[in-house]
Amino acid sequence: MKYLDEYRDPVLARRLIGEIRAAARHRWSIMEVCGGQTHTIVRQGIDELIPVRMVHGPGCPVCVTPLATVDRALAIAARPEVIFTSFGDMLRVPGSGTDLLSAKARGADVRVVYSPLDAVRLAAANPGRQVVFFAVGFETTAPANAMAVLTAAREGLANFSVLVSHVLVPPAMSAIMESASVDAFLAAGHVCAVMGWTEYEPLAARYRVPIVVTGFEPLDLLEGILMVVRQLEEGRFEVENQYARAVRREGNTFARDALRRVFRVSGQTWRGIGDIPDSGLVLAPEFAAYDAALRFGVAGLSAREHPACIAGDILRGTSTPLDCPAYGTLCTPRRPLGAPMVSAEGTCAAYHNAGRVRQEAQEVLP
Repeated sequence: MKYLDEYRDPVLARRLIGEIRAAARHRWSIMEVCGGQTHTIVRQGIDELIPVRMVHGPGCPVCVTPLATVDRALAIAARPEVIFTSFGDMLRVPGSGTDLLSAKARGADVRVVYSPLDAVRLAAANPGRQVVFFAVGFETTAPANAMAVLTAAREGLANFSVLVSHVLVPPAMSAIMESASVDAFLAAGHVCAVMGWTEYEPLAARYRVPIVVTGFEPLDLLEGILMVVRQLEEGRFEVENQYARAVRREGNTFARDALRRVFRVSGQTWRGIGDIPDSGLVLAPEFAAYDAALRFGVAGLSAREHPACIAGDILRGTSTPLDCPAYGTLCTPRRPLGAPMVSAEGTCAAYHNAGRVRQEAQEVLP
């Protein structure tokens, strides 16, 4: 497949694996921050071919969306005047009692859209209905949601609003460094395509950890890991860019400007992790009229996680899905307890899709 095969070349992959094995004199712990990177690493078995410990970080936007926010979405979607819109990956994420897909089956007007601007167009076409878009994700998706709010404001659409749950990567990396043993990071290429990498330079200096901006294909990841290992072995702690075909140091200045106009940095609760200061985005005061949580009075809803789910430990990189007693038994992709098993970028789903099973489960197989 043109433009992809060159990043999946098996000859080059074996060569990079050999270089990593030759360069690594210690068993370093390297965290990939993005769920897309996790899936490539697990699906391709990269973590089983190299002499470093790959730690899977909280890089799945669906997984870190708080349970209470999903419950707020369900409460809004249940209202008869509302058309609730979302990307498809949020529909099966379980709330405290159900999910948006089940709500849709029971009659709620829940619709999948491919862009937040689709939701704006729905609002324009349905002036008698309230149209809400579920705005979740990292810095990657926030600019498009900012543009949707700006478009609605410009067109005077009073029946459009967004339920916001945006999170920021650098504060999460800082929190991980304060509590977990990680030697280096692979930063997510798509986040850095928007934000650049200047925010990572203070982290590398403060915690003395190498950070390499990395893409998502097997050769991207292997080259990024090799760059990290070389820094670690040489005692360097710098920010380097493996994903040069997509990422510039300053990022996308147009997208960053849209973020600055519409959002303000705020504290944020991460599902399974807890509160992280300055790790989220909320609507700026001049755009508060587009805040669906305020409009529908659901901002005060709270919720508790299922007691058998260890998603928080997995998202912090202190456990893997194979450490979870519920993995593959009580919790499967068909009947997930937590978001990491639901999302296409979730670590639990990555392990399950790759056929990885717990030792106890292996012992009872015929």
